[in-house]
Amino acid sequence: MIAAGRPVRDGSSRRAFDLLAAGAALVLLSPVLLIMSLLIHWRLGAPVLFRQPRSGRHGRQFMILKFRSMHPLRYRGQPDHERTTRLGAALRRTSLDELPQLVNVLRGEMSLIGPRPTLPEQVDRYDRRQFGRLSVRPGLTGLAQVRGRNLLSWPERIELDLWYLAHRSWRLDARILLLTLARLARPRGITGHAGTNPGFPGTPPEHS
Repeated sequence: MIAAGRPVRDGSSRRAFDLLAAGAALVLLSPVLLIMSLLIHWRLGAPVLFRQPRSGRHGRQFMILKFRSMHPLRYRGQPDHERTTRLGAALRRTSLDELPQLVNVLRGEMSLIGPRPTLPEQVDRYDRRQFGRLSVRPGLTGLAQVRGRNLLSWPERIELDLWYLAHRSWRLDARILLLTLARLARPRGITGHAGTNPGFPGTPPEHS
């Protein structure tokens, strides 16, 4: 087991880096964002963005932003693969559906690197130690993302998040960023085993 360690703070230098990097990325990727928005509106209609409540720093809730990849539910319990379009599958495979979260970074709800934000009903089941992963802003990418993502169980991901917080440094963040770029080139773990993303023990599987 990995100790959660002392509380971790998000310093002003890290926040400044997030603002500069997210702002620059939004400007550079604006043509891609525009094209994706038009394609999604053409294939799925409005709205273009998917919004869902997530638990952020210290458990405060915010609305995470993603590009839509699915049609609305036609019946209760409809599986994701029936709702996902080819465009949506491509967006998720390449992680382009996550790009709108750069806006969450600018708002101060997320950071570029950190534990991924989870559903409030999952956080409600955290024990005191697991709640330690919420001591910083959640990340657009993180250690668990580059170590297996949805191929890992939630307990495994939380352990990696706690290890990251105990060893957090600019050097480690740079390594995670480089590994994230490598994962974008060779995607792995976008969905869990059998195509279903594992839910936190005692909760339904996560949908996005």
